[in-house]
Amino acid sequence: MQDLRTLAEQAGRELETASAQDVVRWAVDVFGDRFAVASSMGDGLLAHLVSSVAPGVDVVFLDTGYHFPETLGTRDAVAQVYDVRVRTVLPLLTVAQQDAEHGPELWRRDPDACCAMRKVEPLERALAPYTAWASGIRRDEGPARADAGVVEWDAKRGKVKVNPIATWSTEQAEAYLRDNHVLVNPLVDDGYPSIGCRTCTRRVAPGEDLRAGRWAGAAKVECGLHV
Repeated sequence: MQDLRTLAEQAGRELETASAQDVVRWAVDVFGDRFAVASSMGDGLLAHLVSSVAPGVDVVFLDTGYHFPETLGTRDAVAQVYDVRVRTVLPLLTVAQQDAEHGPELWRRDPDACCAMRKVEPLERALAPYTAWASGIRRDEGPARADAGVVEWDAKRGKVKVNPIATWSTEQAEAYLRDNHVLVNPLVDDGYPSIGCRTCTRRVAPGEDLRAGRWAGAAKVECGLHV
């Protein structure tokens, strides 16, 4: 475990200025098929990027039971268009079972508990076969992500975490999407730059923070997957 942590921290320093493709190439060379991608399907950027280096890579998608139809449609399109294996992972409880055990609209009363059951636990279960995983977070998405390394140690899960586009700006991400004709969730053009569950996501007004529409009106800013 300590060796993995040391490996991650060293790679984070050495790859800080590397291209996103080179960061992915390092992960694939080191971990092979024990490396997977996690995607919320706001777009297909990460699936496109990683599959260009590692065709057939596993892409984990957490189906919370509360997604917008457009998000599920984007997942299906990514699975069809890119050379990836999309693995849809479900929570242990259906929405109806959760409502029966914890009361309806837990997402409103205790969003942390809802995220823990419908996102955090499923991701930990989904990542069990892997040693390293990739996310599409960027430092410019908010203070909670400002210190994200391109490679870092995920102490919560005991795994190496790879954030190949951590250093990208919004403009760089948009340019990649445009230049490579990458699939984008239709909600992005409808005022949702950051897309989560339909119960906890609203449109963002011009000039607002990119993640202002997530858990609006609450102190919560992260679901727990990345912090």
